[in-house]
Amino acid sequence: MKYYLIVGEASGDLHASRLMKSLRKYDENAEFRFFGGDLMATEGGTMVRHYKDLAYMGFVPVLLHLPTIFRNMSFCKQDIVEWHPDVVILVDYPGFNLSIAKFVHAQTSIPVYYYISPKIWAWKEYRIKNIRRDVDELFSILPFEQPFFEQKHHYPIHYVGNPTADEVREFLASQQGKNEKDAAAVEKDCEALSSSKPVIALLAGSRKQEIKDNLPAMLQAASAFKDYELVLAGAPGIEKSYYDAFVEGYDVKIVHDKTYHLLARATAALVTSGTATLETALFNVPQVVCYETPVPHLIRFAYNHIIKCKYISLVNLIADEEVVQELLADRFSVKNIHKELGAVLPGGFRREKMLEGYSEVKRRLGTAVAPDNAARRMVELLRETK
Repeated sequence: MKYYLIVGEASGDLHASRLMKSLRKYDENAEFRFFGGDLMATEGGTMVRHYKDLAYMGFVPVLLHLPTIFRNMSFCKQDIVEWHPDVVILVDYPGFNLSIAKFVHAQTSIPVYYYISPKIWAWKEYRIKNIRRDVDELFSILPFEQPFFEQKHHYPIHYVGNPTADEVREFLASQQGKNEKDAAAVEKDCEALSSSKPVIALLAGSRKQEIKDNLPAMLQAASAFKDYELVLAGAPGIEKSYYDAFVEGYDVKIVHDKTYHLLARATAALVTSGTATLETALFNVPQVVCYETPVPHLIRFAYNHIIKCKYISLVNLIADEEVVQELLADRFSVKNIHKELGAVLPGGFRREKMLEGYSEVKRRLGTAVAPDNAARRMVELLRETK
């Protein structure tokens, strides 16, 4: 069968590449055409556009690139019609993908599957109308989304497991088979992890604005703990030189493309909200979530009265309780970060309870291999309709 996939960022490239690999397990004749990235390209098929041509974040960049965005959208629609796949598979990136779904539903008979559902439970809940109208099957990677869609909005979805949990399990399994010599080789390649001191990991976000907003306070708070090595995880796509102005004057080391190795060594972590909070929990590393915002008191008001989710971290959202402390908006300060970091280091009063909470998060995520689960169900559904 013919599969047309659309992603708009690096994480989508990763998840879609794994889905493509799994689709081949259940459909040996699978053909792929896609808006995607380098990881998808390694799985074969035809890349029509690279996601870097789509990925504009923030109001001003989007406004400046509107002509390019509209051209890409128009081309994508035409390309789908001409290739006429058996299914269009959308991966996250709702601003672009929901427009494509609307077109495909209205102008063709091609089914639309959505893998990694839009996070409308946090923002823009009105999009459920578009999803209900334009998306034939929705595949979720977060367990709390199932009751949100099915009970609140009466829209059935498929919870297929969580790919981040899969990736962490695979990494940990690969490390178990390594001996001390292998571990020493990794640490030699990654000098920042070779210290005899225990490690505090700093995961300051994947975008420059997040790093600019959060890293200075993280460094100031963590540097007070002199018995620990501070190690910063460099974000993919962010050049090392960008961090120089922030780390100057601090005893901190930086690792690139070794975040999982860092978390495997860390005693505690300061983490900007996002998938990194879940990764940190899956490595059993107690953490403090730090997220600086402009106009913090206004954001707090919006958070309490407008935004429709209780938490910003995936850990707390999955557990449906405050497992990790979220220092958001008016709670974000060097003083609070220092206090909460001390509370999750060995001997701190939050540490053991947080680790218990992590166990519940893992239980709720389950052990299903998300891309395999999703691919198997997709192929079954497509064959049923032929």
